[in-house]
Amino acid sequence: MEDKLREFFNNNFKDAVIKEDKFRGDVSYYIKPESLFAICEALLADSSLDVKFLSDITSLDWLNHEEEKNGRFEVVYNLYSISNRYRFFLKVRLDGENPNVKSLVDLWDGADWMEREVFDMMGIIFEGHPNLTKILTADELDGHPLRKDFTLTWEQPKFTWNLDDPPEVIK
Repeated sequence: MEDKLREFFNNNFKDAVIKEDKFRGDVSYYIKPESLFAICEALLADSSLDVKFLSDITSLDWLNHEEEKNGRFEVVYNLYSISNRYRFFLKVRLDGENPNVKSLVDLWDGADWMEREVFDMMGIIFEGHPNLTKILTADELDGHPLRKDFTLTWEQPKFTWNLDDPPEVIK
């Protein structure tokens, strides 16, 4: 499967692939952010690869690390071909000033909540997302807790269910 995937990229998206990386048996393709949607669309359409499952979307913040020179943020797409029993990763690097990438919700419905989580925790903007709103943190929270420059403080979050009533004490 690895060879078929490499051939797919070489034949269709040679200019979009920045580099291929292999770590502990898992293959990752670093690609240009503007090519992400087209690559995923082509992967879905290719019946021999049969990449139908977007397993996860996550992100990293490379602030104050030597990797930051390639882009402060890295968004990782975990893709899987069930029929081929093969997993691989697509990775895009985004700058710290304007971390935007096209949403994949039009291709995979499951991307909806995954992109909202990455938006909420890391501040990555998924262009074209139908409802890019917070999903994990309180609406009043300013900032994105998984960014390395997020101020480490703690305060009891106020949600609608605990605004007026004091917490019950268990005896």
